[in-house]
Amino acid sequence: MKKNAQHGSRVNSDVQRVLSHIISFDLKDPGISPITSVVKCEVTKDLSECKCYISVFGEHPSGEETLAALNRANGFVRKRLAEVLNLRNTPEIHFELDTSIAYGVEMTAKIDRIIREEGGADGN
Repeated sequence: MKKNAQHGSRVNSDVQRVLSHIISFDLKDPGISPITSVVKCEVTKDLSECKCYISVFGEHPSGEETLAALNRANGFVRKRLAEVLNLRNTPEIHFELDTSIAYGVEMTAKIDRIIREEGGADGN
C-alpha cells in the first residue's frame, strides 16, 4: 500500500514539474500571464485525468484569461507532457484556478489593517 502511495506522489510531482516547465517556456500565448505557477497536480491512479491547480500573479492577463488560454492550449500541453514523461497513459488535464495565495494575501492585509487600527486607538 505504501509503495502505491509513493508512486502516486512521484507521478503528481513529476507532472507538476513538467507542466510548470511547459507553461513557463513552451507556451507563447499572450493570454497566459508570465507569472503563472503550478501549485499542485492530482493525477488519478489509472492516469486518466489530472487536476492541475494554477496560481496567477499580476492583473493582466487575469487568472480567468490565463485559465482560458491554458484550456485552449490543452492539446499541445498534453502532447508535450506525453513526450517528456514516459507514462502508461497521458492524463487528460483539467486546469483550475487556485486562489489560496491571493486569499492569504488578502487575509494578511486585513489583519495588518486591524492591528494598525487597534494600535492607533491605544496611542501606540
